[in-house]
Amino acid sequence: MLYWLSAFSDTIGPLNVFRYITFRTGWAMFTSLMFVFLFGHSIIDQLRLKQGKGQPIRSDGPQSHLVTKKGTPTMGGLMILFAVVGSTVLWANLTNRYVWIVLGVTLIFGAIGFSMPAFPVRFACSSKR
Repeated sequence: MLYWLSAFSDTIGPLNVFRYITFRTGWAMFTSLMFVFLFGHSIIDQLRLKQGKGQPIRSDGPQSHLVTKKGTPTMGGLMILFAVVGSTVLWANLTNRYVWIVLGVTLIFGAIGFSMPAFPVRFACSSKR
């Protein structure tokens, strides 16, 4: 969306910087980073409350995991997904169809990743291989 500010670069010269992909990429990374820093802790707390016990820990793993990883929420990737989608919508050229293709594929893989840990958490079992 901010890319469209470059349309006013004829009257306001410094807005031409929004046409440069390196400028938009840098600020998109910064925007994602700030989103995770500002909202990450509250998102993790909400996930921890919603999931209760977190992902079950296998008993045949390292003994330190039984203590340190207990109660860890399994869907922290949602935080990263929100940051990536938000910064992409804010900084990318939304008229480019490849932006929408990559965003769609990212959301599909996010949905797959979202559904994977839901099974062990919901049924309180861990995968045994």
